[in-house]
Amino acid sequence: MTSSDKYTTNNALGQPVGLAMPDWTPRTLPPSLPMAGRYCRLEPVALAHAEQLYAANSEDVDGRNWTYLFAERPASLAAYQDWIATMSLSKDPLMHAIIDLASGQAVGVASYMRIDPAHGAIEVGNINFSPRLQRTRVATEAMFLMMRRVFDELGYRRYEWKCDSLNAPSRAAALRYGFQFEGIFRRAIVYKKRSRDTAWFSIIDTDWPALKLAFQAWLDPANFDNAGQQRRSLGDCMAQQGR
Repeated sequence: MTSSDKYTTNNALGQPVGLAMPDWTPRTLPPSLPMAGRYCRLEPVALAHAEQLYAANSEDVDGRNWTYLFAERPASLAAYQDWIATMSLSKDPLMHAIIDLASGQAVGVASYMRIDPAHGAIEVGNINFSPRLQRTRVATEAMFLMMRRVFDELGYRRYEWKCDSLNAPSRAAALRYGFQFEGIFRRAIVYKKRSRDTAWFSIIDTDWPALKLAFQAWLDPANFDNAGQQRRSLGDCMAQQGR
């Protein structure tokens, strides 16, 4: 049996076709409601978050976090507030502020985008983790909470991650979070007056149960010592679940 056999069948003519889904109905749009975890809370971005986000992003002194984003780095707090005000009105992308519960501060953003309820597909994008958020439990839990809403609450079939093929940190993050690499779309778009080949990654609904258990195991407080160091990596937790 090949890896694709479990997703196909044969029609009356003996041709391979996708499995029938007679009970499928379009999914609903993601709600503009908070998502709460042990270490963080995500809430639809609002102007009230702008000052905290700007301060957190100011620690990215050379602006490298903005290189692969579609937006240019705002040059001032006022410009950042204007950008956040615009994003707060959008339903696609639907941007969320990531609040570190320990500090009570907004330290990053991530969005649902390219939302396709008819086919049950949705992308996570516009991710900008400030230096305060990078390589923390908060960052990982934020991604977990967004996945949990997509699969458990909304019943989507496919969760996508796309990035510039040259964005090595983003590609590594996608793999760490359990996304599978699907390929490169060559010369896919032009942004910031430069060409982009786009790397595609996905998690599908059948991947989710094992990934969910792995995230829960990694995020468990017992997985961290008194210094906050992980006892098992997320990759080890995924391997234990056969991922």
